[in-house]
Parts: sequence; structure tokens; C-alpha cells
Amino acid sequence: MSGEGSDLEVVSAHPLGGRPLYQIMQIMMFWLLDRYYSMYGHVEKLAEEIKKGAASVEGVEAKLWQVPETLPDEVLAKMSAPPKSDVPIITPNQLAEADGIIFGFPTRFGMMAAQFKAFLDATGGLWRTQQLAGKPAGIFYSTGSQGGGQETTPLTAITQLVHHGMIFVPIGYTFGAGMFEMETVKGGSPYGAGTFAGDGSRVPTELELAQAFHQGKHIAGIAKKLKSAA
Repeated sequence: MSGEGSDLEVVSAHPLGGRPLYQIMQIMMFWLLDRYYSMYGHVEKLAEEIKKGAASVEGVEAKLWQVPETLPDEVLAKMSAPPKSDVPIITPNQLAEADGIIFGFPTRFGMMAAQFKAFLDATGGLWRTQQLAGKPAGIFYSTGSQGGGQETTPLTAITQLVHHGMIFVPIGYTFGAGMFEMETVKGGSPYGAGTFAGDGSRVPTELELAQAFHQGKHIAGIAKKLKSAA
């Protein structure tokens, strides 16, 4: 579904828009995890750039992880979803090893895809013990259209971070002139990097990828400072 319910590896004919993936970054003794769900690869493309951006910060090691798929194979086949990535699947408890996390997912009717929400719903044990409290976290996403949730998706996702006591780290306008581009279509917002999936054939532009790289570098830098000050 382009519009409200697609993206991040899910689009138009691909209702969920994305495949599950995560990215973890290790800064010396600390991990900055970036996990994302992407069915059609749009969010995965952003995650790869975010990983590069995070790894560009001295002492940071970035890794990708994906969340489990919840749809049966027969449904995925009807959606023409491509084969799953070989990126490792993460378990909820592994999040506690990270010193920072960047979450990525496609939009489903203006909110995160159900697959990713299901994963977060399984983090109750971490919530009870407050193991994610105080960790910096960012968000990136993909939607099927310009009005399909580029701001509502990250805005509604922040509630997940708040309940865990995490520190939301937006990119704000630190991306500079790229935030004000008006001549070409560009996803993303002050909340985080983003892209448009359209009918599934559109791929992230160089500007969108550059914004994703910036987000990874920006959040990794902040996470490193927080870790050093602890």
C-alpha cells in the first residue's frame, strides 16, 4: 500500500514495505544497536548507510540486525516479498547489550509495521528491569507516499522509547541544507532519516542516503559522549 500503509521494505503492492533488520554499533566497550524491519529493502538501504555513518565515528563498530517476520510464507509470496536477508535475527534480551539503539521500520497506516511492534511488545522483561532506561535511541523509516507518515510514523514510535525510559535523539536540522531541499522529492524529517517507497520500484536517493549516513554519525557521536561521561 503506497500512501498510509506501506514503506520501509513495504510498499503499494507490498503492504508492509520492508524486511526486519537491526544495526548495532559498538563504541569500545559499548554497543549502539540499530535494528529495523524491512520487507522490500527500502529501510535496509537506509540502515546500511546509517551503519556506515556510525562506523565513521572513531571507536564505533556498527552491526545490522533484523526482527523476526510474523507473516506466513504463503502471505509473503502473495505480496511478492523478496527472500529474507541473511542479517542475524535479534532477540529482545540482546537490546540490553547496546549503549544506543537506532530503530528502523516501514510505515503501516502512519505507524510502525506490526512486525516491529510485535518485537517491541516482547521487551516486557527489559521494561520491568529497566535495562533500556537511559540509552540513546533514534528512529528511521520508509513510507509509500509523501503524505503516508513521514512524521506520524516516528512521532507515534516515540511512545515505545518513552515507556522504556530511553533518550530520543532526533537529527533536528543538523543535516544542514539537505533538510531544506525543495527541488527534488526527499523523505526524512527532523525526527530521523526517511525514504519513499512509492509502488515499490523507487529506491532511496543519494540525498536520502546521505541523510541516513549523517544520522548514524550523529547518534553514534552522542552515544559515545554519553558513554564516556558515565
